[in-house]
Amino acid sequence: MDSTLKPLSLLSQTLILLAFSQIVILPNAEISSDYSTFMYKNCTSQTFSDSTNYHSESLSYFFQELITKSTREKFYKTTTGDDNNGISGLFQCRGDLSNNECNKCIALLPEMSNTLCNKAVSARIQLHGCYVHYKADEFIEESSNYELLHKICDEKKAVALGFEEVRDAAFAAVESGVTDGDGYFKENYELMQVIAQCEGDLRPCDCGKCVNIAAQIAQEECGSSLSGQIYLDNCFITYGYYPDGIPDNLNQGRSEGKNHTGKLTAIVLGGAAALLIGYIFLMSCKKLGKKGDERLDPL
Repeated sequence: MDSTLKPLSLLSQTLILLAFSQIVILPNAEISSDYSTFMYKNCTSQTFSDSTNYHSESLSYFFQELITKSTREKFYKTTTGDDNNGISGLFQCRGDLSNNECNKCIALLPEMSNTLCNKAVSARIQLHGCYVHYKADEFIEESSNYELLHKICDEKKAVALGFEEVRDAAFAAVESGVTDGDGYFKENYELMQVIAQCEGDLRPCDCGKCVNIAAQIAQEECGSSLSGQIYLDNCFITYGYYPDGIPDNLNQGRSEGKNHTGKLTAIVLGGAAALLIGYIFLMSCKKLGKKGDERLDPL
C-alpha cells in the first residue's frame, strides 16, 4: 500500500488555517471614490532636446491613440513614432470603471503629463481610476515588477484588537482573487474594503506575487493605519475602513468580492498562517509552471 500522503488542496489548507473572531474597529477617513483624483507622478529628470519637436509629436500621437482605445479597452500597450523618435507605453483603468469612465479618466492624462512631467523622456501619472506610463524608446529604464512607487498610510490608527487580522484576511482574499480572476479583485469585509489590481499583461502567478508583496509592504509600512494605498510597478493594493458602512458609490461597478452583512465577524489570519498561505501559493504557482514546462518537453 502506498503510504504517501496526498497534499491538501490550497482551499483546504487555507480553511484549516482560518478562524472566526468578533472584533471592534474604530473609524477612519474614507478613500476618495473619484476616479480623477490625482495620486502621484514619477518623472525622470532627463528631458527631450529643445532642438526637435519629433518626440513631442510622437507623444501627442501616443496620447491620441490611448484616448481612442480607452473607449473600448481598459488596458492597452502601444508604440508611436519611428526608430529614432519612438514613444512606448501603456494605459490601464481600474477594473470596476465603465468604458465611459475609463475614457474620461484617460482623457485627463495628456494635459496632466504636459504640466507635471513636461518634456520628460519617461513618466508615469497615476490617478485614482487610471494611469499612464510611457518612455522614449532610446531611454534605458531599470525597474522591477515589485518596486515600490508610492504609498499612502492613514494617520489614524486602529486601537482595538483584531483589526490587523481582519485586514490581513482581506489581503489574502484579494491575493487569491487576482490569481484566479483577470488581475482585478475587490473584497468587502464588513466595514472594510480592499481592492487589488495588476498590470493587464501580468501572468496570474506573477500577479499574485506582486499583490502579496504589496500587502506585506502595507502591513510593514502602514501598520495599524485605518486605510492605505500601496503602488508597485506592476500592481497596487488599497484598503479602507468605513465606520458608517461602505458608501454606495464605492460599491458601484464590478465587484468580485463578497459583501458580508449582519454581525461583525471576520476571518482572523495570524502572521504565521499568512506566511504559510503565501508559501503554499508560491509553491502552487511553481508546480503549475513546472507542469507547463513538462508538457512542452518532447516524449
